[in-house]
Amino acid sequence: MERQSRTTSRWMFPGTGPREACARRSAFGFTLVEMLIVLVVIGLVVGLAAPKIDVIKFRIQSAMQGVGMTMLAVERQAITQQHDVIVMFDIPNNLIRIHDDANNNGIVDPGERVRGMPLGEGIVYGRPSSVTPRPMGIGAVSFTKVVAGLPAVVFHRDGSASEAGGFYLTSNRALAGTHLDDTRSVELERATGRALWFKYGSGGWQQAF
Repeated sequence: MERQSRTTSRWMFPGTGPREACARRSAFGFTLVEMLIVLVVIGLVVGLAAPKIDVIKFRIQSAMQGVGMTMLAVERQAITQQHDVIVMFDIPNNLIRIHDDANNNGIVDPGERVRGMPLGEGIVYGRPSSVTPRPMGIGAVSFTKVVAGLPAVVFHRDGSASEAGGFYLTSNRALAGTHLDDTRSVELERATGRALWFKYGSGGWQQAF
């Protein structure tokens, strides 16, 4: 009986009842209505901003960075594993094919690994005719070596490339004559295998990184 009276007495003081306790807890959170209002506002902002976002620009930049990291990784692989690694440019399918040439014979032998990396949606090999060509030439890929029917460059175990050359990356819309600044150029130095990147803009070609 005494315990019950003590429990009851706790709620007799102002501001200590269950309703007040719930009110204090809700003061530190959000109601369902408030959350719905925030979501609606976010949706409106995204709806207004989305049409202004140029997705292709992000894709071409991502493709350039992805290919650049691939070239660097292939060069390091050739040095680490001490055998040739061949990069083939599959122009019709917009792929980079990497061949681990374990016996250095320049041929894709049974058991040797070949892996592919897509350039990305809407990204292709090529140079719009209105874009001034780089010194490497006018073709989509300038490497003269052919492996498995594809133009290719070989990274040797000392990190060098089989030849100097490069390739162009661009978008379908650039090939159609618009957004020419989507175009990029990737060029390799023969002695070091180093990849240099260039992007095309209204002022011509500029080194990207």
